[in-house]
Amino acid sequence: MDWRSGYGTDGIYRNLRTQLSMPKEAELDLVTFLFSGKAGDPQLANTAALVDAETGEQLTFGELGVTVRSIAAGLAELGVRQGSTVMILLGNSIFFPVIFMAITSIGAVVTTVNPLNTRYEIAKQMRDSRTRFLITIPQLVSKVEGLESLLGLILLENPSSSSVAAAAAATAEEYKNNKLSFTPFSKLLATNPDKAPRVRIRQTDTAALLYSSGTTGASKGVVITHKSFIAAQIIAADGINEFRDLPPHEVVLGLVPFFHVFGLALMGCADLRAGATVVVMSKFGIVEMLETIQKYRVTSLPVVPPIVLALCRPGVMDAYDVSSVSNIACGAAPLSKELTERCAAKFPNATINQGYGLTESTSMGTSTIPVSKDRKRDLKSSYGSAGWLVNMLEAMVVDVETGRFLPPNCTGELWIRGPSLMQEYLNNAEATAATLDKQGWLHTGDLVYIDSDGCLFVVDRIKELIKYKGFQVAPAELEAILTSHPSIFDAAVVPLPDEEAGQVPIAYIVCNPERLVTEKQVLDFVAEQVAPYKKLRRVTFLEAIPRSSSGKILRRELTQKPISKL
Repeated sequence: MDWRSGYGTDGIYRNLRTQLSMPKEAELDLVTFLFSGKAGDPQLANTAALVDAETGEQLTFGELGVTVRSIAAGLAELGVRQGSTVMILLGNSIFFPVIFMAITSIGAVVTTVNPLNTRYEIAKQMRDSRTRFLITIPQLVSKVEGLESLLGLILLENPSSSSVAAAAAATAEEYKNNKLSFTPFSKLLATNPDKAPRVRIRQTDTAALLYSSGTTGASKGVVITHKSFIAAQIIAADGINEFRDLPPHEVVLGLVPFFHVFGLALMGCADLRAGATVVVMSKFGIVEMLETIQKYRVTSLPVVPPIVLALCRPGVMDAYDVSSVSNIACGAAPLSKELTERCAAKFPNATINQGYGLTESTSMGTSTIPVSKDRKRDLKSSYGSAGWLVNMLEAMVVDVETGRFLPPNCTGELWIRGPSLMQEYLNNAEATAATLDKQGWLHTGDLVYIDSDGCLFVVDRIKELIKYKGFQVAPAELEAILTSHPSIFDAAVVPLPDEEAGQVPIAYIVCNPERLVTEKQVLDFVAEQVAPYKKLRRVTFLEAIPRSSSGKILRRELTQKPISKL
């Protein structure tokens, strides 16, 4: 093996970090493993684990374990059993990771959903995941169809209401004359923690169903096991930080959504295992974010590129003390070298790190956190890259045409393999086989190269997904909606580069000659059916959509065509 790049004669790139291994116990759940780290250290019992940035409400590490068991006991009393699917329909809250731990600690399965999703999208996920229990807030209940199919509905307190009961009662009055049956979250918190059931959970058991568009196509349920979350904790809490200058106590800003794998696996699990305090923001605002960093002396800042861009605008940070920040970790979408350098100038005490990962990989696959002391000294050379392979992961770069594995500095599709990978796509053998091969390699669909120093550079995407502020937008989903309109004969959706969002979806459509439609009508038609981040930004009318002989849309040709001007 080449010890500079990690490339071997067998075509496999191996990670250059300290070699770690998975626990050998077959029966082990992610929560037990989490508390086997610093989260379970008695010396941290009085240290804040989770803090509400706005109200200051907090849970200490001593309270965290007890609260997890109380919620688990309450869920069991409601009928949640091993294998039951519980949907969490919430924005960020100090209780989000606690609820996640409670559900998985009794062998039930979590599925998370973006609160911005529409009734149609939520209903589809509920059916596919076989959701039988729902945890949400009163103002989001109106988004949920099929409440009658649920065995249990748990409502958290509405921040604008004085109590859980009052908030839930107000919601119930809106729904079928107080016929909405619910359980207040306070009842779960008040349950005796000693009543939490003890179940036998194997590492290979399903812990979560996180929905992703995968490498192609419409949204699919990514089956993530306890083993995957344990691996993510080992990688992020025990592995990659070996050569990072850590503060005496890490304070992490919990701004990245917990419903996203980035937030759930890292801030919701790994950071807590490492004994860090996670300061949770319920929503993003640049002023509120900077005030929170200053107030709580945040040391670690997990972000996505649009937030970095907002921070780098002239004058934004001038009135705030951000000297406590020592680490900025950017994920979900590529961060350019230029923007990285601008961010480094704004945070002189911080190291800017970037990573590459997928929902299907649970954790990050690469990180610019250094792999050795000598590379730590030359960290700026990694700017613009996604960094080095993380612990326990290996990779191949494969020629798209020939299937031949490629040496350093050659561009091909990235394949990765390791214990953090998903088990499969739920009830979708075809998609699973196309993504995860029999040797355990996950075909990412991303065109990359690994340079002579072992750094990964993402060149382009083979897959057709559009990345809007880190969120995935599947063209196929929007095209299906467009062609359902009686005035639209054919449609294609492609990305348009955008400085703030990274990419935005735009459409090219062919109208039915007998039923014309305006651009605004098309935009409104789609907007009514999708989450805000999936909305089309432009519509251009064509006489025909360019397609190959097999009927495949020639998207590259479309990206070269002129677009409408708003």
